[in-house]
Amino acid sequence: MKQAGQVVLFRFPQTDLTEGKLRPALLLGKLPGEYDDWLICMISSQMRHAIPEFDEIIGEDDPDFAESGLKAASVIRVGRLAVVQGEILLGAVGQIAPERLQRIKRRLAEWLVES
Repeated sequence: MKQAGQVVLFRFPQTDLTEGKLRPALLLGKLPGEYDDWLICMISSQMRHAIPEFDEIIGEDDPDFAESGLKAASVIRVGRLAVVQGEILLGAVGQIAPERLQRIKRRLAEWLVES
């Protein structure tokens, strides 16, 4: 069963909509309504892409790193969002801490309100 905070595998498209590679993504939440649509954000091990005070870094020393299922320190790219059908997500590999999920959602909400 899918739930917010899970790290799943997904073929995240490039910004020009060309097919991307299989990578981890974070389930932010199920959209309201009858469909199994989820708001997700991309996770990358390319730390140079991290936007300070916006993206979330999860490092190997963080208490929830082992549970996340990630293989290396990674950046949760808060601004790289997609809405996808739940059936095309390729399964959960882990979960982040509830506190981290709330922090990510708060950053995203604050950015939307300020924009």
